[in-house]
Amino acid sequence: MEYQDNDYKYFMQDAGALYFGARYNYLDIMEDEMANFKFKSIIEHYIAKDTDLSTALESHLYYMTPEQFSYRTYRQIRAKVKVSVLEEKKSVFGKTRIGYRTRTVGLDELTGWNLAQKKKMGLVVQELIISKLALMAFSL
Repeated sequence: MEYQDNDYKYFMQDAGALYFGARYNYLDIMEDEMANFKFKSIIEHYIAKDTDLSTALESHLYYMTPEQFSYRTYRQIRAKVKVSVLEEKKSVFGKTRIGYRTRTVGLDELTGWNLAQKKKMGLVVQELIISKLALMAFSL
């Protein structure tokens, strides 16, 4: 199976959150007419202060540090990140195999891991999740 870059470029929403696929870059979000206008404004006024808009969400979130202004911005809008990590799994027959487990983590946990830990874990960023309630309360 060949990996398609567009497989993780998407925008979805439900009653409580916005979901952006990790291969989306900030320019793609800004050009997407379906993407939330307030989030686009936050990108333009806050996230662009320390991030190149051609950067993919996957890369930005993977390398993000608590010192960055964009980190503080994402914390204000209660962003979470869906990631996959490698883990050993035991089968019913006692064999051990390695596979990915998907979980949702907060920014504090994500930035708490250093790069060596992320590489050892086989961490893959899949999705950015933003609370609609926190987004509504955010003042521009």
